[in-house]
Amino acid sequence: MGTNADDLQLIEEFKKNPIGHHSPDLQRLLNRLRSVPMENKYCLVVIKPNREWQLAKTTGKPGVAVKLLQKKFTSQPEAEWYVFRKRWKNLTGETLKP
Repeated sequence: MGTNADDLQLIEEFKKNPIGHHSPDLQRLLNRLRSVPMENKYCLVVIKPNREWQLAKTTGKPGVAVKLLQKKFTSQPEAEWYVFRKRWKNLTGETLKP
């Protein structure tokens, strides 16, 4: 899966509005990014509700806690965009610009 013009439009749509209602095409893309196996999947952990989030990776093992990483965020949109970029890289091998 490589980045094409349609993907670029959807990526830009997500970057502008990472939280909330998405177009059907963007939702399909997000479903693809979210449907990869659970092991080592990037995710966010709420540290302080509506104020602080921490990057984590799933273990893929039921009952085993996620592994917290060093990166923290004070903006949920920024955090969601960061995770999107990480998942995109894992799926496509391509790095998206911040």
